[in-house]
Amino acid sequence: MSEIISTIIANYNYWIYIILMMIGLYAIIAKNNLVKKIIGMNVFQTAIILFYISIGAKKGATIPIIEHIQGGHNPSAGHQVINAAGYINPLPHVLMLTAIVVAVATLGVALSLAIKVYNQYQTLEEDEILAQIREK
Repeated sequence: MSEIISTIIANYNYWIYIILMMIGLYAIIAKNNLVKKIIGMNVFQTAIILFYISIGAKKGATIPIIEHIQGGHNPSAGHQVINAAGYINPLPHVLMLTAIVVAVATLGVALSLAIKVYNQYQTLEEDEILAQIREK
């Protein structure tokens, strides 16, 4: 039993990401206000980005920049074996930079659509918008 608790405590960051994802998912599903849904979507995206960044990190690892050692007359100076386990994988971080840009663009488009919806229906409540659409 203590092993389970120590595992949970050791991986607290994953539990935080799960809680953030569930908060965002709850806001998307349960809220009727469009802005609240958009903010829930943004919280959900942020939790996923944080999760991917955390799985790309390693304790005791260094950045993946390999220095070439060039010796004058030593033919084996530039041919060293590279230990890949000692470097951080940059792929999750690079992909999450792209995901951040997509998240910001998605947030901007969603908020601009919410403004258009408000200008047309004078409300951001989903039930009232659907009622106005049914009346037409």
